[in-house]
Amino acid sequence: MLKIENLNVYYGAIHALKGLDINVNEGEIVTLIGANGAGKTSTLRAVSGLIPIKSGTVTYDGKPITNMAANEIVKLGMSHVPEGRRVFANLTVMENLELGAYLRKDKNGIKKDFEMVFEKFPRLKERVAQRAGTLSGGEQQMLAMGRALMIRPKLILMDEPSMGLAPLIVKDIFSIIKEVNDSGFFYSNSSYFFYFTFIFYNIH
Repeated sequence: MLKIENLNVYYGAIHALKGLDINVNEGEIVTLIGANGAGKTSTLRAVSGLIPIKSGTVTYDGKPITNMAANEIVKLGMSHVPEGRRVFANLTVMENLELGAYLRKDKNGIKKDFEMVFEKFPRLKERVAQRAGTLSGGEQQMLAMGRALMIRPKLILMDEPSMGLAPLIVKDIFSIIKEVNDSGFFYSNSSYFFYFTFIFYNIH
């Protein structure tokens, strides 16, 4: 599903990623573990099209996406849960989720996916009209994950989903990651059934 070959990324004169190779198969959960500054977030951002790739190739679902614009990568079915959640603090929970579906036109499918997100994250349903900036850290992580699911992705990239969270919340988050991945998601679209692969980062 995702193949990274000889990936090299620079920040000015700093060689941040040096000849990285990763292969992710459909249905796998793949984890990168390393100290701060090892290049985990840079890998994620390069794959997502958020930073330029100096050399090497990234192939997703059989298509070359090296240095493709981030919005075009999203259209191919890849979503990104960034480090620190990055929810829209002044918008409500529902408005954040709606932004996750901004590329979609299938109103009935979007409605069903709202229900799916609220089933997986019942706390979000309780706080649907609450501003995201007033949520706890764990609730914001749930919102970031729910927003990513609203894209109906085949691949989700998650950057340190456990960062700053209490152990019990971390356990809940990882249980949901495994449950969604194992289930292959809950619906089909025409002749396509959507399977999920997660790449998540945890340095603790």
